[in-house]
Parts: sequence; structure tokens; C-alpha cells
Amino acid sequence: MILFNGPVHHYVTPKFYVETKPSTGKVVPTWDYSAVQVYGKATIFHDSSNAEHQTFLSKQIDDLSKQSEEKVFGYTGVNGAQKAWNVGEAPESYVGLLKKAIIGIEIEVTGLAGKFKMSQELADGDRQGVIEGFEKLGTEEGDLIAKTVKERGELKDAQKA
Repeated sequence: MILFNGPVHHYVTPKFYVETKPSTGKVVPTWDYSAVQVYGKATIFHDSSNAEHQTFLSKQIDDLSKQSEEKVFGYTGVNGAQKAWNVGEAPESYVGLLKKAIIGIEIEVTGLAGKFKMSQELADGDRQGVIEGFEKLGTEEGDLIAKTVKERGELKDAQKA
């Protein structure tokens, strides 16, 4: 199983629960997060003398470099953009040496599970208190948490309707 955490997660203070805390006091701190669990069979590629491992690692290095060069840096060679760098531009012996330090992992996925725990289960007032509390932090992370809490709450409300 491999666990991928969402882009933001955060401690949630009970002070954000503007309905429940004043009326019952039955609140405790919690943590808001999103995560995906990937289940499957892993194959590890680490033996630099094994031809299958070499082929796998070469493809991964080539694909990752191409993706980064073109998608991240925009080096597509189209409409005046610079041409992307590729692994073939480096000496083969040098790349071979570096490959010895790389461990490749391939996962044959057999199952997926995901979870959003972003205060969507709260009553409207408490959920709004969480949104406003995170917005008041004045940070990028706080804004992203607030946005996700709002989106997940709206989705939950739409599913109830």
C-alpha cells in the first residue's frame, strides 16, 4: 500500500466551531486532510546489470526528463520555444553510472481508496467557522484549506439534496 496525501492538511482548533462550542462545548481538536491509498504489487528495479531493469530505468528517466522539459519549462521546440534537452545529450557512460544510484518502482494497481476529511461533516455554522478561521490565517495554506472545506461541504450538501 502506498499513501498519497493531498496538497494541504492542517490541525483544526475547536475555536473554529462557532455553533457547537458555544452551545454544548462538545468539541475537540481534529485534523483535516485528504489522502489516496493505492494497493498493488510492487516490482523493484535496482540491478544495474539486469537488462530488464536497465530498460525500465532508461524509459523512466527519458519520460520524466521529457515531461519536465516540455510541461514544466515549455521547451517544446514549437513556435520559437527552445528544444527540450534529452538524456541522449549526456554521455552514455555518465548516465549509466548515475543509474546505479536509482531505484525504480513499478506498481501493478489492484485497488484504490480515497478519503476527504475536510470538515464537510460539520453543521453549516461550524463549517463556515472553519472556513473563516483558516482564511484569517492569511496564508496560502490556510486559503487552500478554506477553499477545500468549502468545496467538500458544498458537494456534501448537494448530495443530500
